[in-house]
Amino acid sequence: MNPALSSYVETHTSPEPQLLYDLWRATNLRTIHGRMASGHLQGRLLKMLVQMIRPRRILEVGTFSGYSAIAMAEGLTGDGEIYTFEVNDEMEDFAREWIGRSPHADRVHLIIGDANTEAPRLGMTFDMMFIDGDKRTYVETYEALLPLLSDDGFLLADNTLWDGHVTDSAYDHDAQTLGIRRFNDHVAGDPRVEQVMLPLRDGLTIIKKINHKI
Repeated sequence: MNPALSSYVETHTSPEPQLLYDLWRATNLRTIHGRMASGHLQGRLLKMLVQMIRPRRILEVGTFSGYSAIAMAEGLTGDGEIYTFEVNDEMEDFAREWIGRSPHADRVHLIIGDANTEAPRLGMTFDMMFIDGDKRTYVETYEALLPLLSDDGFLLADNTLWDGHVTDSAYDHDAQTLGIRRFNDHVAGDPRVEQVMLPLRDGLTIIKKINHKI
């Protein structure tokens, strides 16, 4: 999307809260990979999807600075809560600080560790998941966590277009690109789910687990 059209889209999307704008700025100023934060457009979409799906529990893989977790927490109702996993312990203090500033902090549980092994140990199921972790192991994450997704639950996978590299032969030997391609093909051929890939930012795939009991 060209800059003018991108600006037009954001101008016609509801504004993010000041806290999230400040977090986005701080993430870009204080971290090397600031663009990894969800940002305004995706953050508003995540909030709205939560409002539409109305999950009781959300599992997030890849907290980073906490932007997406806070955005999703905005959309929760009742006793809804988020369990967000981050493998990089160097981000813990930064993420906890900003999550703690949020009026929804009591809904967000930050866990430092690998969701693939630690989430199953929680002994609970989730109505919604957001995967934004290591691109090289997206398939492994998907297979580890799909059993924890409730029937008719939704799984969102971020970065599934990977800057367009998924269709660029120049990246045929790039491990992260190969991981995303493998994931996209795996999901497309999985009879347990149905999916829609959206060309939003860096690609967002919405995956619905089919309830075969119906």
